[in-house]
Amino acid sequence: MSMKLLLRCVALLMLPLSVHSAEPQTGTGDKCDPEIVGPWNLTELKQPPKMRWLTQTGAVHSLLYTGETFQGHDTEVFAFYASPATLDETKREQKFPGVVLIHGGGGTAFVEWAYLWAKRGYAAIAMDLAGSRPTDPVYDAAGVPTPNLAVKGDSRTRLPNGGPGQGHEEKFDSIGGEIADDWPYHAAASVIRAHSLLRSFPEVIADRTAVTGISWGGYTTCLVASLDDRFRAAVPVYGCGFLHEGESDQKPSIDKLGDRREAWVKEYDPSSLLPRCRVPIFFVNGTNDVHYVLDSYEKSFHAVPGRKQMRIEVNMRHGHPPGWAPQEIGLFIDSFCRDGLPLPVPGEMNTDGDEVSLSYTSAVPLKSAVLHYSSDTGLRSNRTWKSVPAKIGTKTVAAPKPPAEANTWFIALTDERNAMVTTDVHFQP
Repeated sequence: MSMKLLLRCVALLMLPLSVHSAEPQTGTGDKCDPEIVGPWNLTELKQPPKMRWLTQTGAVHSLLYTGETFQGHDTEVFAFYASPATLDETKREQKFPGVVLIHGGGGTAFVEWAYLWAKRGYAAIAMDLAGSRPTDPVYDAAGVPTPNLAVKGDSRTRLPNGGPGQGHEEKFDSIGGEIADDWPYHAAASVIRAHSLLRSFPEVIADRTAVTGISWGGYTTCLVASLDDRFRAAVPVYGCGFLHEGESDQKPSIDKLGDRREAWVKEYDPSSLLPRCRVPIFFVNGTNDVHYVLDSYEKSFHAVPGRKQMRIEVNMRHGHPPGWAPQEIGLFIDSFCRDGLPLPVPGEMNTDGDEVSLSYTSAVPLKSAVLHYSSDTGLRSNRTWKSVPAKIGTKTVAAPKPPAEANTWFIALTDERNAMVTTDVHFQP
């Protein structure tokens, strides 16, 4: 490389992270041109960050890694790390797929979540996205970490060089000032850096990694699955885009931004980025979620051009343990990272006379099929649902047509593993 081109590469890589566009910035074709999407320099974020171990004892280890600049100073991000090898020293020479775990609002890095995925056979990293460090793990006699130690905010310690907190001001009100003050910018960047770090570990199979997040972590999963194409699979739980529309309880905060509202939507609402998503994605939510409402969820699902599936549970509870509990999350990720059997795949629903039907494919025989519908009006979070059994054929499922007064419906398929998926949700105009 000539000295002139080398200097140009250095200059490009030092561009400020203030490019305001959801589209990648195109260069001249030189290999050194950085890939910049919105405020994120993906070329930089895809490099393993500097890190240091805090503890490497017990089943779950802890570490700090370099984050983004905040208020003029460098930052570090706390994370728990666990793998089958941290649980069992005899597996030190083995290699494992990896998973990145993103907590929701009010949450932190959860030691029990990383442990659960390590038990499943993954190298798991769970970071804190609020500039804090949770309490150290406590283990029982069998070496299993005690759950719920980090649920309360007073169980966490603010890092002296931590990034922004995850309060209202950092999520919304900071838009329009320095990008380095915006929590969504830091959150997505910290997750991508954690992914780069995870892929650099010698025990991790770098091309077999996935990401899942809960609530605001599901929101962030939508962002990073649209930004980081190295993931094999992504599972946002509850979180979605189109938060500026409908009944989302985030909408009032976005509307209050006034003339900055459009900028927030363009930069940080997943609806602006999901059309970029090529990572296979599995949307998991409940019918009555007040934070991420069903119609916004459906719009987010349809915004993804690539491979996608959905699991809508009637009256699914909102929270961290309920959010990581569905076995379908692991089965979906296994199907891409461990050659596991895929979840059933429903086709589109068709109405013919008094019947609704759909085709399906399933590697495991179906156990049941159910049509769920609601005829209520008012807030979606307050609506009641009714269920009608459907008939399972060799390649099709059929159910009675929803009554004329029904305004929302979908069909759920459950295979013999008790793994459930659903069609996308249909809304009566």
